[in-house]
Amino acid sequence: MLADQPDLAIAASAATVPELLAQGTALDLVILDLRLSDGSSPQSNVEQLRSAGLETLVFTGAENPYLVRLAAKAGVLGVVRKSEPTATVVAAITAAANGEQVVTTEWAAAIDGDPGLLDVGLSPRQRDVLAHYASGEKAARVASLTGLAEHTVNDYLARIRAKYAEAGRPARTKTDLYKRAVEDGWLPMPRHPDQP
Repeated sequence: MLADQPDLAIAASAATVPELLAQGTALDLVILDLRLSDGSSPQSNVEQLRSAGLETLVFTGAENPYLVRLAAKAGVLGVVRKSEPTATVVAAITAAANGEQVVTTEWAAAIDGDPGLLDVGLSPRQRDVLAHYASGEKAARVASLTGLAEHTVNDYLARIRAKYAEAGRPARTKTDLYKRAVEDGWLPMPRHPDQP
């Protein structure tokens, strides 16, 4: 699929995450299958990759929503099905390689069906700040929209991150905050462009 893409190159491949990391190759993105030959957990694999400073895009048959949820909770940039057209897969890889969130119906459905998401108890004001910030606004713009001072918005964001961390749902990055806001219904579930 990537052979005709001049901006994308496969720099390394491995059967397991430890084997990939042992190669020491500089990578911009890891494309991870959920089922590896060593039987490792997707969550453990993503956490190992993130600890090494690597972002991950899951490339899967998406036959197991539980495995997709484990990967999503660990902080992947997105999930793309192996059955998608080549152009869709290439677009997802390109976006993820640029550090962008790849929001697909598989990722959204896996999160939507997760009964184990713990409520973090955000106040109405915290939910408002989270929804604005996680939808892409900068802290200064959130302050303008909510009538708060920018330092107050940043204080709210720190408290929101702390609450998610305490609930076992860390939100270290803005992308993580976006995922948590979608998971908890503070932002709309993304839809496939072909769906009404």
